[in-house]
Amino acid sequence: MFEELVRKRTYMTRHVVLIIIIAGLFSIHCSTVPITGRRQLSFISHSRLVEASKDSYYDMIESAELSDDPDKVRMVRNVGQKIALAAEQFMRGHDMGDELESYQWEFSLIQDDATANAFATPGGKIAVYTGILPVARDENGLAVILGHEVAHSLANHAGERMSQLLLVRLGGVALSVAFGSYPVLTRQLLMTAYGAGANVGIILPYSRGHESEADHIGLILMAHAGYDPRSAIQFWQRMSSMEDQGRPPEFLSTHPAPERRIQDIRDMVPEAMKYYRR
Repeated sequence: MFEELVRKRTYMTRHVVLIIIIAGLFSIHCSTVPITGRRQLSFISHSRLVEASKDSYYDMIESAELSDDPDKVRMVRNVGQKIALAAEQFMRGHDMGDELESYQWEFSLIQDDATANAFATPGGKIAVYTGILPVARDENGLAVILGHEVAHSLANHAGERMSQLLLVRLGGVALSVAFGSYPVLTRQLLMTAYGAGANVGIILPYSRGHESEADHIGLILMAHAGYDPRSAIQFWQRMSSMEDQGRPPEFLSTHPAPERRIQDIRDMVPEAMKYYRR
C-alpha cells in the first residue's frame, strides 16, 4: 500500500514538474502569429529552422516529377508571388518586416494527378500537386490553396510544431544538442513539422488549430492580393464533395468536419472582404 502511494506521488510529481517546465518554456519562448495575434511556443530560431529544412525540401523536389506544363507552372508561380507579396506588405505595414529576412519564396508544381494536396516548408518554399488543380478550377481557387500554405509558413507553424515535438520526444533537450547529437531524429521532426502528407514521408500533419488558423490568415492574404475570398466557400465545398465520393484528399486530413469548416470560413469571409480590392 505504502509503495503504491509512493509510486502515485512520484507520478504526480513528475507531471507537475513537466507542466511547470512547459509553462516556463511557453512564457520564455513565445512569439506572436501575424494577423491572428495568437501567442505560440517557439524556441527554435526561424533562420536555423529554414536552413535545416532547405535540404529536406530540395530532396523532396528532386525526387518528384515536376510539371512541364508551362501554363500551369506559370499560374502557380504568378498566384503564389502575388500572395507572397501581399504577405510581405502586410508584415511591413505592421512593423514585422524584420521577420521576412529569412524568407525566399519559391513555388513548385509537382506532376501527380492522383494527389490533391499542397505543402509549405519554413522560409517560403511551397509545392502544389497537379491533382488539386481541377478542384481549384481557376486562379481564385488556386489563391485559396496558396494563401493557406503561405499562411502556414508565415505563422511559423512548422517551428511551433517542431518545438512541441522536441519537447515531447527529447524532454526539453537544448536545440543545439538535438541538432548535434540526434541528426536523424531532428530530420524526422522537421519532416513531421511540414505537415505535408504521408506521400512525402511525413509522420504527422499539422493540428486542426493550425489548419483553421491557416484558413483565417489565408483568406486575408488572398484578399490583399486581389482574389475574392468568397471563392473559398465554393473551393472547400468541392473538396468536401471529394470526401463524400470516398476519396478524401490529403489536404483535408486534419481539418474539422467539412460542414463545420465551411461554416467557419463563411464566418471569416466578412473580415477578409475588408481587404479585398479587385
